[in-house]
Amino acid sequence: MEPNLKILAEESRGKRHAAVALILSALVLAAFTFFMPSAPPDMLGPAAPVLPPDPFANVSLIARSAIVLDLTTGETLFEKEAEAQLPLASLTKLLTLYAASETLSPSFPVAISEAAIRQEGDSGFSAGETFAFSDLARFALVASSNDAAFAIAEAAAGARALSGDSLLASAAEAAGLSQTYAVNGTGLDASTAVAGGYGSARDVALLAQALMEKAPDIARAATDTSIIIRSAEGKDHSLKNTNPDIATLSGLVFSKTGYTDLAGGNLVVVFDAGILHPVAVAVLGSTREGRFRDAERLMLATRSLLAGVELP
Repeated sequence: MEPNLKILAEESRGKRHAAVALILSALVLAAFTFFMPSAPPDMLGPAAPVLPPDPFANVSLIARSAIVLDLTTGETLFEKEAEAQLPLASLTKLLTLYAASETLSPSFPVAISEAAIRQEGDSGFSAGETFAFSDLARFALVASSNDAAFAIAEAAAGARALSGDSLLASAAEAAGLSQTYAVNGTGLDASTAVAGGYGSARDVALLAQALMEKAPDIARAATDTSIIIRSAEGKDHSLKNTNPDIATLSGLVFSKTGYTDLAGGNLVVVFDAGILHPVAVAVLGSTREGRFRDAERLMLATRSLLAGVELP
């Protein structure tokens, strides 16, 4: 049977029309896509958040160990070997004062013994002088007096009928310090190989907080530029704060220094990073001068982080 030529012709024309229509549709779509303006950002869904640079990323520290601990939230904002157990030097005095504050009343009379006088450094005391515990504690904190800290440790241990080691170990446990122990109440090196106290940067930050809560009247004196106390015998004693930057660091609410040959330069400060927003900065194993610069850099980076702005 011969094919119907008319039908074949119509089918051919239909296929050509369909092909042309398809090509025209593609051209129209391409032109529409090319010339169509971009959709507004809010029609494209939420954009990925742009995170600010980490202000701690370029902070260079001399310290072997450091931590920035938000005392309001408990969050660690920065750490460098924060769990390392290192010599504490005079930061050990914070443990001594914490232990004594659990035992002695503010007016408890503390006598300066001959053994206290023999401690390194001259605070101007005489053997037999007596001070109210709170006054002598403020002196030990501000001026880092070894005589005062030794006498306080003696008095507190005697009041509880404990050895000095047991008194300080009990205090470390009560404060929840897992890496802290003390050989003596001053933090002075016990020998060329053994420090007077050991702990971590994290423990030091927590200890500062614990003392501020346990004995706020004593801790408040830590930011005084100098200290003057009077003995029961009527003699005045005065010394300067061992932190030379105490008057220039903005928002500072607590400070304690420490330095020995074994420890190097140590420092813990608590500053107000906002309204009632205390943050602790602890540095261990720095240098005598480097500890202050380390702390300053960490304080600046902390304020930058909490404000959400870049460091200048």
